Amino acid sequence: MGKKFQLPPTTRWVLQLFVFLMLAFTVMRVVTFFTFHPTKISLTDALPSFLLGFRYDLRWASIILAPVLIIGSIPKLSPFYSLHHRRAWIVYMVVMSSFLLFFYGADFGHFDYVETRLNASALNFIEDFRISMNMLWQSYPMFWIFLLLSLLVWLLYRFFHRSHKRVEVSSKEPFRPFRMVWLLLLLIFGISGSNPAKPLMWKDAFTLGDNFKAYLALNPLENFFTTLRFRKPFADDGSAKGQFETMKQLLQLPEQNALLNFKRRISYQQPAKKMNVVLVLCESFSMYKTSLSGNPTDATPYFNSLAKEGLLYERCFSPHFGTARGVFALLTGIPDVQLSKFSTRNPEALNQYSIINSFNDYQKYYFIGGNSEFNNFKGLLVNNVKGLKLYEEGMYQSPKFNVWGISDKNLFKESNRILSDQQQPFFSIIQTADNHRPFVIPEEDRPQLNIKTVDPEMLTKYGFDSQKEYETLVYFDYCIQQFMENAKKQSWFNNTLFVFVGDHGVKGNATALYPDAWTNERLSDEHVPLLFYAPGLIKPERRSEAVSQIDILPTIAGLLNQPHTNTTLGRDLLRKGAGDDFAFIIHHDEGKIGMVNNDFYYILNLNLQKDTLVPVHFNEDALDAEAYKKTKEKMSVQTIAFYETARWMLLNNQRQKVKP
Repeated sequence: MGKKFQLPPTTRWVLQLFVFLMLAFTVMRVVTFFTFHPTKISLTDALPSFLLGFRYDLRWASIILAPVLIIGSIPKLSPFYSLHHRRAWIVYMVVMSSFLLFFYGADFGHFDYVETRLNASALNFIEDFRISMNMLWQSYPMFWIFLLLSLLVWLLYRFFHRSHKRVEVSSKEPFRPFRMVWLLLLLIFGISGSNPAKPLMWKDAFTLGDNFKAYLALNPLENFFTTLRFRKPFADDGSAKGQFETMKQLLQLPEQNALLNFKRRISYQQPAKKMNVVLVLCESFSMYKTSLSGNPTDATPYFNSLAKEGLLYERCFSPHFGTARGVFALLTGIPDVQLSKFSTRNPEALNQYSIINSFNDYQKYYFIGGNSEFNNFKGLLVNNVKGLKLYEEGMYQSPKFNVWGISDKNLFKESNRILSDQQQPFFSIIQTADNHRPFVIPEEDRPQLNIKTVDPEMLTKYGFDSQKEYETLVYFDYCIQQFMENAKKQSWFNNTLFVFVGDHGVKGNATALYPDAWTNERLSDEHVPLLFYAPGLIKPERRSEAVSQIDILPTIAGLLNQPHTNTTLGRDLLRKGAGDDFAFIIHHDEGKIGMVNNDFYYILNLNLQKDTLVPVHFNEDALDAEAYKKTKEKMSVQTIAFYETARWMLLNNQRQKVKP
């Protein structure tokens, strides 16, 4: 009998590893589907995602195994050449598998938090690794998670070791260049996604026509490494120029303004009111979770009573989700449309003009309870606000409470103490943090809160994930109350404009309180209260038009008759024209941009090139086909114009070019 043909041992081992990796990838995709799929998408609907996903997995399995197959096919470098070589290649596979475990673990957390695959935006938190890890450690059972991961790594080592032993080594196969050609061809097909003439692309996943289906097809490796290219800002002058006439109308720019000149010099007949300004940027202050929305959990009764004495905009929207982006938009008047990287972390976009600098005779303060290096808040603030005095962790008398620094109550107390010593007008910003994971309350304050235990079904119905999340919002309301009651005792109180706004909202089920768009299209991510409070200056009023976080600084300047130059995308809310109510919104990870006005929310998915228009009121009268088409077209033009202009402004609105 002739000699039985047998593949070389390295090739046989690689084939076993290939089957293992493909099974692991498939299992993770199945788990992702059953954990996160929308109710409207069935397993049958998702089959195209699984088929396309197999090709993405084929690519990454080929990339991981290519070194074993190519290098290991050389006899003296083979995993079967010696004990040392066997250990080296097993360690390689353990390291690569641990890498996969890390990616998929992070991917599940990312999907749960923002409903998208892990992408390059996660590097924003890696850049603040210590603080991010402390937050995770205080929020999740990280010890047990690391213990489980360690156990999995050990099991992987045992699996690779045993699979290696199961491969029969019947002969020492010589190195065969001809056979290597075929192996290389197979690798090329695998890495290309099956067709080298037309390699599989990241964007191919979005031809499935639905965001969830696209993300189900993509694996986190493909999504992460592809989106790395979005971390560099890009401004297309041509696109911005083409949108200028639309923006000129939207922002009511002076008729004489030339192309890409957004400058408006604002002056007033009455003299400036030399009032103090206290602007409170409230962490995760989601409108639908507050008492202002009619939420029966009544987590913020004090703020609700305060709002009745001020000017409340009940439909204010942050342009985006995320504290760093919220701070950037508030300070600069430009939505942070940079994909996958916070502009606070991008040196090319860090030098910006801010209307705060128009308050020439004011002392300027910024109070943050934690480390201002987190997300490079310090770089944004100190670089762009002339003469700013920044107070942060380590500069207060109060002790550190958690990963975010001192407690919000003590932050307000320390701010009050410092401001009360000032002899000239001040413009101060206080950035809170406790209404955030790890959702803990100082034990010293708990007895004063009288927190009720809310039925879990009621919590879920009205937007809360847990009792702890509800309690931290109650605590935040208590902190606001303590701050305002202490401020009322100070000499500067009656000459101060207070402004409260959320840095962003929080996703969740808002269907019990707001139309479906808030939940299905994630308007709850950006919907925040905006309150201007100054008894004697502002009459109490509750307004329902759509406004934006970027409008705050121009409105403050207008309320105080402060002459200024505005080169931003923000507007004075009390002096804008009738019918010009809108707010721009971007969901970075999903690739969606949109515009919300008083009646509708328009969404354009940049990845799918698919748009939609949804009502933002209950029982909204349906538009006829012609009116729907016209409204959609108009809001599409406005949305694209705003997006392209914001991209251009990130790199072209430097403060040295503008005289306050």
